[in-house]
Amino acid sequence: MADVGLEGAELRMLFGKNIIDLSDAELDSARQVCAGKGLAIMSIASPLLKCTLPGAPPVDPRFQQDSFAAKYGFEDQERLATRAFEIAHRVGARIVRVFSYWRTVEPEKCFDGVVSALRGLAGRAVKEDVIIGLENEFACNIATASETARVLAAIDHPNLQVVWDPANCQLSGENPYPDGYEKLPAKRIAHVHAKDCLDGAGTPVWTPLGDGAIDWKGQLAALARDQYKGWISLETHWAGPGGDKLQGSIICGRNLKSLVSQS
Repeated sequence: MADVGLEGAELRMLFGKNIIDLSDAELDSARQVCAGKGLAIMSIASPLLKCTLPGAPPVDPRFQQDSFAAKYGFEDQERLATRAFEIAHRVGARIVRVFSYWRTVEPEKCFDGVVSALRGLAGRAVKEDVIIGLENEFACNIATASETARVLAAIDHPNLQVVWDPANCQLSGENPYPDGYEKLPAKRIAHVHAKDCLDGAGTPVWTPLGDGAIDWKGQLAALARDQYKGWISLETHWAGPGGDKLQGSIICGRNLKSLVSQS
């Protein structure tokens, strides 16, 4: 990452574990590794609210439920939130990424439950002095920019902001830029995830950043126009040439640096 010119790290999995399951000693080791390369830790990519909402309609079977080695239920969420805040403080991160429960066949019926959970987390975040970053995730109930904007309108809270993921919006059937992005209040975008994809009959087909369906040049230019000051975090979903994910990540990192320099 440092060799490519990246300046920060968002922690999701380390040492074969999800970030939420790391011990304090492992977290300290991760922070030391990042600091040794001059990488700031800006966000904890937690699995909060990546579970089934009790009493909700059936989960939509069309979507793969990637849990990244963290399979927890609804009853675990309060404990996980407490640990996520502890982790953020320990590594110096300001953002705790969260979701909106696994997407059901009728996501609109989950809206009130999602709002209640996010409002509670935002309230706790005030005392913790962190930002709750809601990621629009195609496998969860808040997937598109339209759905995200509705949540933000329902919860006007400075500690609830958005982790904007254009590729997830694309996979949810909404054009992320310009259509989706223009529906979001730019001032409430706290973080941006960068990856690229093509639609593959309901299954995401990941590509090198800049080679897929997302208009990254236009999106980055719009962020610059709107004076976005946050991070743009590379998500390493593409498998890379010949399945070499490290090389794929290096390629995407260089592509990201090039795209940002043009915006």
